[in-house]
Amino acid sequence: MNTVNTTMTNTMKLKSKFESANEAYEYMHDAILRGGNKFGNTKALFNVGFYITQPALRDIHNAERKWSKKYAQAEWEWYLSGDPNISRLGEIYGKVPAIWKRMADESGEVNSNYGAQWQRNNQLEHVIDMLKSDPGTRQAAISIYDAKEINKYSNDTPCTYAIQFTIVDLKLCMSVYMRSNDLWYGFCNDQYQFSMLQNLVARRLDINTGWYYHHAHNLHLYNDKL
Repeated sequence: MNTVNTTMTNTMKLKSKFESANEAYEYMHDAILRGGNKFGNTKALFNVGFYITQPALRDIHNAERKWSKKYAQAEWEWYLSGDPNISRLGEIYGKVPAIWKRMADESGEVNSNYGAQWQRNNQLEHVIDMLKSDPGTRQAAISIYDAKEINKYSNDTPCTYAIQFTIVDLKLCMSVYMRSNDLWYGFCNDQYQFSMLQNLVARRLDINTGWYYHHAHNLHLYNDKL
């Protein structure tokens, strides 16, 4: 059974604004080590939200993490294809990482190809059209987690609930809401994909990007990364 030290969770003050993704990663990594709660096979912080003010600074430079931009870019191209089958990622990258193989169903498809999700029901184009026609809209949101598909989530439940876009001071700002986010593996590549999406939408609107807000109900490191 998972137990939570609520005193530590509620009193630990966290920085909430960073210039770059790498700065956010390194700070949150240390915060989890210092004040995270033992939670299953992880150490976790709860309801963590922070801004990245320069989302174009998306590369992770931490020497210990050894993040691969080549892989992140391949994953982005896979998302753009809208193909949920991991074989497409293999064609782009040259191989399929083991984590995707574990998550795939018998046909090789996953639910966490966010590109397939934001193209579902033409959501992305609808959001772009909405922002063009009404820059002040509060309805420019994309749903990733779909309760109607919950019976398909046995191997792969999307970690992201939703993405919302807002134009503030003539800049495209974006918020991402996640039920769970592994800082080591997930955040480094997730923020890359989401900030690339933010840039794509901004270019379609012919405006600059603003802040990127990232919220995770459970932000964690697995025990083997502590």
